[in-house]
Amino acid sequence: MKLLRRKEGPSLDSRLAALLEAAELGEGRLPEQDVSAARSVAERAGTRRSLSVDHTVAALAGATGSGKSSLYNVLAGEDLAAVGVTRPTTSTAQAALWDGEGAGPLLDWLDVPLRHSAPEAPGMSGLVLLDLPDHDSIRLSHRLEVDRLVALVDLLIWVVDPQKYADAALHERYLRPLAAHRDVMLVVLNQVDRLPPQAVDRCLADLRRLLEEDGLTGVPVLAVSARTGAGVPELRSILADRVAERESWAARLAADVTTAAGHLAVDGSRTAPVKQAAGLDRRLTGALSAAAGVPLVLEAVAKGHRHRAVVATGWPVTRWLRRFRPDPLRRLRIGVGKPDKEIVGRTSVPAASAVQRAQVDTAIRDVGEAAAVDLPGPWAAAVRQAARSRSPELADAVDRAVGRTATGATRRPRWWRMVNVLQWLVFAAMAAGALWLGVLFGMDYLRLPQPPLPTVGAVPWPTVLLAGGALAGVLIAMLSRLAAWAGGRRRARRTARALRAAIGQVGEEYVLAPVAAELARYTRFTEAVTIARS
Repeated sequence: MKLLRRKEGPSLDSRLAALLEAAELGEGRLPEQDVSAARSVAERAGTRRSLSVDHTVAALAGATGSGKSSLYNVLAGEDLAAVGVTRPTTSTAQAALWDGEGAGPLLDWLDVPLRHSAPEAPGMSGLVLLDLPDHDSIRLSHRLEVDRLVALVDLLIWVVDPQKYADAALHERYLRPLAAHRDVMLVVLNQVDRLPPQAVDRCLADLRRLLEEDGLTGVPVLAVSARTGAGVPELRSILADRVAERESWAARLAADVTTAAGHLAVDGSRTAPVKQAAGLDRRLTGALSAAAGVPLVLEAVAKGHRHRAVVATGWPVTRWLRRFRPDPLRRLRIGVGKPDKEIVGRTSVPAASAVQRAQVDTAIRDVGEAAAVDLPGPWAAAVRQAARSRSPELADAVDRAVGRTATGATRRPRWWRMVNVLQWLVFAAMAAGALWLGVLFGMDYLRLPQPPLPTVGAVPWPTVLLAGGALAGVLIAMLSRLAAWAGGRRRARRTARALRAAIGQVGEEYVLAPVAAELARYTRFTEAVTIARS
């Protein structure tokens, strides 16, 4: 009879790396006890592999009176362990070594000071057999010693007797939690010489049933008698096979990785893809836009465009009056710098109202809830926290985005410059006509002879220049104002699209990106746990 073989899958190194990655990704999200246990397994694996891999450490563990010390002596071929009626007899672990050269550092790591050289036996070279204290001892130090070594040895041999093989303490405290270690476990029913053959079969059948309930289906179960030697050769054969394979240490570590990864996955490591509810980014952008006063900014963009257009293209005689009116954008501290450059300080856009702030908080909460809907508890909480993680910075970031984007609305169209030049030319013509007429009036006042006066039809040129320049300037100003009104509306629409994109980018960076990062972390965690448990 041989122990179960491990299934093919990822290498032990890959699984250990995946376990460490899962522990790191689960830091702060999963119980610290499980995370620490996973890291401890990885650390223990590194230490065990650095020691002797040519030795197999097997431990005889059992309850008081199970006869494990007697079985230990039989396997060792000498009376190494004290056997008596006083309980507990075994107070500290001791080791029997078959060809124990090089096993010293391994036993130092196991902290087993009592060591004995066992007589040579076929196939046993490299075996280190431990006799553990009773796991149900009345002394706490004995139970703690058992717990410590059960977590370290390569091969576990549970010795039970016909009276106590169903003891709840054994099954609930050790066998059931070690269900993943079935490949490095063996159960021995000792003292079968006290039972008739039919009773032995019934005990073995019942013991196998209990092991199946513990999740240990297929674990070898042997009937032995340390007193008569029945079943001992079969036990020696199994131990010889395991020693010859030199793989029990790796199988034990693989089982430890499986168990630790299973504990990390207790809270639900679902591998199904998590999809964020559609439309939440638009709702978030809308709430942020309202809170940032975008409607007010867009109104200022349209009015500011018309204001600057009048200043740039209006009739030079009256346009200076327009300068006494404040620019709507500059009143909001927008447009005080160069376009597309970061403005210093906040804008003067009114702060968001309580209702608007509540709408932003609701939109952020909805993003977190939608992203966390399919996640287990701790990870769902982490995703919701990620959605809110940068909320204190959000208002300033949106304000900067509004100021930077809206500053682009202060660019001066090229036609303003051309109309401005045309206005000054018309104004120059009007001024020339006025000056010409002034000279003529002065000469007439001084009774000087009048020079020849060119005309346009019946109208003198000075009058044409003065009146025509004034009318042309006013007409150009009116047409420019109509064009500026239409341009202001177009600019407001373009600015609305730019602001929505800029605010959407802020929402992406400050809300959606942290959520996406947390979801990606969860995906990597589930992948790592899957590899570690393979």
